[in-house]
Amino acid sequence: MPVAKVYVTLKDGILDPQGQIIGKALKTQGYDNVSRVRVGKFIELELTGETPEKLKKQVDKISHDLLSNPVIESYTFDIQEEA
Repeated sequence: MPVAKVYVTLKDGILDPQGQIIGKALKTQGYDNVSRVRVGKFIELELTGETPEKLKKQVDKISHDLLSNPVIESYTFDIQEEA
């Protein structure tokens, strides 16, 4: 059964206060080599019954229309065949 793994993150240039707080906390814990933290969402979709091209188009539409805010967020996804 195919599984789509969708990653949604804020676009570059959009303030990420949650990422900044985590970055500051890491520095106070001694992780000085972490230079940037961005926070996002991970969504996993189990899929059935379509060709790989149709699934790709469907996941792209779902990601654009429902899972992200295209004004401030970008997304990537990968569709894998799970055993």
